[in-house]
Amino acid sequence: MPAARSADWQLLREEDGASEFHAATLPLELHRADAEAYMHGLTAEPPCVYVVMRESDDADRPLEMTLVTASPYEAQDYADSGEELVEKVPMPSGLVAWVREFALAHFKEEEFKKRRRDKRTVGEAEDGIGDPRIAQLTDVYRSPALVKKGRLQ
Repeated sequence: MPAARSADWQLLREEDGASEFHAATLPLELHRADAEAYMHGLTAEPPCVYVVMRESDDADRPLEMTLVTASPYEAQDYADSGEELVEKVPMPSGLVAWVREFALAHFKEEEFKKRRRDKRTVGEAEDGIGDPRIAQLTDVYRSPALVKKGRLQ
């Protein structure tokens, strides 16, 4: 509920044995670095915010409201942890416009660049971790093949 006052599990209504509560009022913060995630989230039908919650030991407040985010990527990270519950809530049209305006102002599409492999052979560069400049009786890291050929002493 945009612009809602503070609430702590305030009962809004009861119908047919179901109760609807205003559990908490949390700020929705937008960050420039997440503009791509917001753009992706706005393409969903309908666009949503994600409420992150944790279970509580208090019977009167069964869930602790932790975070509200417009980033589906951040919401997925919390969902993957398994410690939090993540609920999808449709955005009101005014909030959609606000998030879209912010995302368009800060989103910069990066051009895809295909990586090229190095032409050098990695296996020839290093043959074991032992330092050949230090005389040792044994070195567990030195390659046995080099010792047999007499290249190292």
